[in-house]
Amino acid sequence: MKNIKKTFTVQEIETAHHKVKSGAEFPGYIQEIIALGVCSFQTFVTDSHTQYYGENGYQVASRPQYLPLRIAEKSNAEAFHKFLKHHQQGGCDYFTFCQYCAETGVDNWVVNMNEMTCTYYDKDHKEVLVELIPS
Repeated sequence: MKNIKKTFTVQEIETAHHKVKSGAEFPGYIQEIIALGVCSFQTFVTDSHTQYYGENGYQVASRPQYLPLRIAEKSNAEAFHKFLKHHQQGGCDYFTFCQYCAETGVDNWVVNMNEMTCTYYDKDHKEVLVELIPS
């Protein structure tokens, strides 16, 4: 059984995140923060602040990472999926990906470590896309 921490800090998570240069490195980042004890997290595209959740109700939140982006009122799942694939193949950096999310109406995403899924939502909290995270 792995030795998983019970609590974690935003600084530890951000240290792991700084290693990620593109979506291609996302699965490794997920494995690293699972080892810290993160069970799930929700990232808000508007400014990339993120709420991280651990065991027994433990949670921490990051600060905004950039000035607020305007999220499109209507989502475009097809265009978003195209941009997501581009990002996952290393075609753009994180901020550019977030700009694409905003333009295509993605408001936030939730990563669930138990299910190894990343679910993208629009402003009405309707699913735009659910994908499995490679391990």
